[in-house]
Amino acid sequence: MGVLSQIIPLFILGTVLAAIGFVVYQVLQSASKIGQRAEKSMAKHNMVFTKDGMKVGVKHYEQEKYVDKTQSWVVKAWNLAEEGKTSGKDGSGSAKRK
Repeated sequence: MGVLSQIIPLFILGTVLAAIGFVVYQVLQSASKIGQRAEKSMAKHNMVFTKDGMKVGVKHYEQEKYVDKTQSWVVKAWNLAEEGKTSGKDGSGSAKRK
């Protein structure tokens, strides 16, 4: 009975340590998966973590597309301004009378 009374606490201690180790392992594994998923998600938005910090990429626009979009807004604004002059409105919603 003397040997058995010394082995039972040792067995319980081993079981408790194994359970704690398993829980810690699962937590670390889950944290690693979450980190990898976050890194992939950030990479889709042109954000990358480096050892110096975080780099944020800027979406690349071709010069021609940028100029075309800018010019289209300017042309729209110009046309709207011209419509206001030719319709005889002063911008307050009422027509001008001469």
